[in-house]
Amino acid sequence: MDKSINKYISETGFCSRREADKYIEQGRVTINDNIASKGNRVEDGDVVEVDGEPLKKKKATVLIALNKPKGITCTTDLKDKTNIIDYVNFSSRIFPIGRLDKLSEGLIFLTNDGDIVNKILRAGNQHEKEYYVVVDKPINLEFIKAMRNGVRIMGTTTQKCFVHQEGSDRFRIILTQGLNRQIRRMCEALGYNVRSLKRIRIMNMTLKDLAPGKWRYFTKEETTTINEMVATSSKTAKGNNDNDGMDE
Repeated sequence: MDKSINKYISETGFCSRREADKYIEQGRVTINDNIASKGNRVEDGDVVEVDGEPLKKKKATVLIALNKPKGITCTTDLKDKTNIIDYVNFSSRIFPIGRLDKLSEGLIFLTNDGDIVNKILRAGNQHEKEYYVVVDKPINLEFIKAMRNGVRIMGTTTQKCFVHQEGSDRFRIILTQGLNRQIRRMCEALGYNVRSLKRIRIMNMTLKDLAPGKWRYFTKEETTTINEMVATSSKTAKGNNDNDGMDE
């Protein structure tokens, strides 16, 4: 075994590589009692500790689908009283894959596998996320065309995407991007405010038979499909901090 320290930590299921880098930067990780630095390698027999506690071997992978209600924050920070971890109240350590805005609702994944988090986020620009959006006033064809063809936000133009009007003030949109608060920013740039936003699909997974506020385990078939879809994602260039591939 010869692995980078952040990859080693993520593969134990403790956290994602990005979170591991933060622990390393904060001087909270040691290798054989020596404070670790980014780029350090872990060899067979090395003892890696976080906050003085040895990392345990990886447990069986947990993959959960949650229909997140409004008001829950996609953070592992337990100081936030609305954090998603306390809400799910799972029996062991898990963390969300990507995020949904606090006021948004719908499908989000949680897992104990830092490695699969990294793969899904890295592969984010190739995977579809579908949303149902209601805005504060009637929309027209010009709005739909603009959303489809790209909107100037955050110093860039969003990628072309599928948009379908579902009613006078609502539409469905399928993204393969994950810019921070992307849909809300796109609507605001066109003079609209989002009243409600629900993610109804991620990749091959939908909200079917999952009531608001409830969660369930992935089926064996769903787990197999997800693993197949992200199998080559480690070769995909990772996005910047504003694009984690799973935002709305």
